[in-house]
Amino acid sequence: MLLLGSGADPASERGVDCPGDLPPASDPALVDRARAAKAALGDSVFVLGHHYQRDEVIQFADVTGDSFKLAQMAAARPEAPYVVFCGVHFMAESADILTADHQRVILPDLGAGCSMADMATFDQVEECWDVLADAGVADDVVPVTYMNSSADIKAFVGRHGGVVCTSSNAKRALDWAYAKGRKVLFLPDQHLGRNTAVLEMGFSLDDCVVYSPHRREGGLTAEQLRDARMILWRGHCSVHGRFSKKSVDDVRARVPGVNVLVHPECRHEVVTAADQIGSTEYIIRTLEAAPPGSSWAVGTELNLVRRLADAHPDKNVMFLDKTVCYCSTMNRIDLPHLVLTLESLVAGRVENVIEVEKETAHQARKALDQMLALP
Repeated sequence: MLLLGSGADPASERGVDCPGDLPPASDPALVDRARAAKAALGDSVFVLGHHYQRDEVIQFADVTGDSFKLAQMAAARPEAPYVVFCGVHFMAESADILTADHQRVILPDLGAGCSMADMATFDQVEECWDVLADAGVADDVVPVTYMNSSADIKAFVGRHGGVVCTSSNAKRALDWAYAKGRKVLFLPDQHLGRNTAVLEMGFSLDDCVVYSPHRREGGLTAEQLRDARMILWRGHCSVHGRFSKKSVDDVRARVPGVNVLVHPECRHEVVTAADQIGSTEYIIRTLEAAPPGSSWAVGTELNLVRRLADAHPDKNVMFLDKTVCYCSTMNRIDLPHLVLTLESLVAGRVENVIEVEKETAHQARKALDQMLALP
């Protein structure tokens, strides 16, 4: 596999190359069918496209953005009874929580989940809270969950007086949490929690401990829990977690003067070696403002990196790692699934609706509203 999927590696097996282009659709009429179905639906459908989606899907999105921005946009369009969320399951859940009761949120492929969100289940987090209570620290802990979590986890956080955060407002959320309690349980991405605490809040690595749901008592002693300021859940993003310090060293050796720009879901060793760190929206804005001729190695999902490279031909934009890596679950939303969704709506069938149970939605909304109320 090669940088941005182009060229051939002479050291690889003979005959192996990676042109980087997906094969043509089995049905060449899919694009025309999508256009026709979307036109027939008119303003009754609102299509949301996450930044990590394939270009073949993004071309039909009414708006693009990160998960929370898209959910907010859907809520701001009550005149659209159908919201098609081209993203993953937790994103569609958040949209269902925030949109009006008459709106139906549809996920084109129900198999489009999120490995990070799946690393923290409701039962596991309930058990963790019991461990904290047994250690005598639960009353001092404020739970904070990343947007990349299930509605069940957001509801747990809402019930316990916590808050949801995004990668761009994590520090504000943590500042708010530490004004309420002495400790934070940060779910489910350990890297975002650690990077924010250490790089933005002045914590030391020793102030952080990692709770593993697959080990007895989380793999921690009561003393460790009492001493810790930040209790990190052992979760991570399968895409951002793959980048390593070696990835940074390699690209600096290959590309003189390269700027390394990474997402805060990356490992601590990666973000400390990078030049700039920021959310998906921050990465997009940074490249828009970058001077012509500058070189950028970007540590985030490949669909977005390739789109940014195409949007800025006057700059040298590349994927941070030598091997390509799409978000496999995000890529489950493809053109055939989108066409099926739109044509089903034209035929009067509403399929793959995401509905969050009423009480769960109510409690999750508390944590989301608290995020919106952050100073």
